[in-house]
Parts: sequence; structure tokens; C-alpha cells
Amino acid sequence: MRTLAITQNVTVDGAVEMLGDWFDPKGQDGVDTSDLLEELRRQDSTADGLLLGRQTFEDFRGFWPRQTDDPTGITAYLNQVQKYVVTSTLADPQWQNTTVLKGDPVDEVRALKERPGQDIVVTGSITLCHTLVEAGLVDEYRLFVYPAVQGRGRRLFPDGYEVPRLRLLDAKAFRSGVTYSRYAPAR
Repeated sequence: MRTLAITQNVTVDGAVEMLGDWFDPKGQDGVDTSDLLEELRRQDSTADGLLLGRQTFEDFRGFWPRQTDDPTGITAYLNQVQKYVVTSTLADPQWQNTTVLKGDPVDEVRALKERPGQDIVVTGSITLCHTLVEAGLVDEYRLFVYPAVQGRGRRLFPDGYEVPRLRLLDAKAFRSGVTYSRYAPAR
């Protein structure tokens, strides 16, 4: 069975929703992010599926394909990876290598996990993440914590949801001050 990993950029106070300017998808001006990009590329090499909710998909589609000079490699990866968008309203995704999933998200993701392949990664897509977390479908949480406090915004885990124990699989610190932690539910 394939691994379903939620990968999120998050503030120190736990906000995933980007209401301020604490996160720049193409890097921080004047800050060496080469070690962080190396980790992202490593993770990309183990994933052949990107799962997104409609809003995040439309945000990505409106930004990344238009980047013509992207030294991060994110544009190239996003253009080639198989994308799955969970939506009941989008008919034509208008981005290469995209499959629209119109059925029940839990059933659709269960079926994706059973297909042969590498990791499936979910990023952004907070409503979808909440659904997947509550359904017990998440195998890993990959959190990039940015040295910022936003003081507001949606969180990765739904209100009232508890995970009694997570098992730490990996942790790193980057020159930019960002830290990375990878967890799996303790089962």
C-alpha cells in the first residue's frame, strides 16, 4: 500500500493557513535555502502523486505553471507529477497530468493508496486534510516549521481531534531557521 503523507508549511504557533507573509514558495530573499530545497527534492523523488483540494489546486495552477525561471525545480516537478484534485465542481483541470476525483474523498483516497506506486503527498488543502486525518488515512505528517508566529489561521488538525501519540521518524534544522519533523501515527 502506498504512503499518504501530509506535507505542510506551518508557523511555530501551528498555523497552516497563510494569512501573512511568513512563507514564500520560491524562497526567502537573501537567505540560503539550498539545504531546504535539497530536502524537498529528496521527498519529491519518493512521490509520484500529489493530492490537492480544489482551492489549493487552483492556487497552484494559477502560479506554478507560469514560473518560467524557477531555480527551485518546484515548477518542473509540479508539471510532471500526477496530480489528483478532489472536487465536485471542477470539470476540466486545465493542467497536464491531472485527474479529477469527484467521488467521496475518503473512498477515492483509499483506492489511490491501494494502487501501485510511490508516496502520495497532500499539501495545503486544509479541508481535505481534516477529512483524511479524521478518516485515519494519513500515514505520515511532514511538517516544515517556519520561525514565525501568525497568531491566527487554520490548523492542520481539526478542532477537538486528538492523536494520543505520534512517532518521530526524522528531524532536521535548516540554515534558514526552518525545522522539519516527520511523524507517523503510533499504531
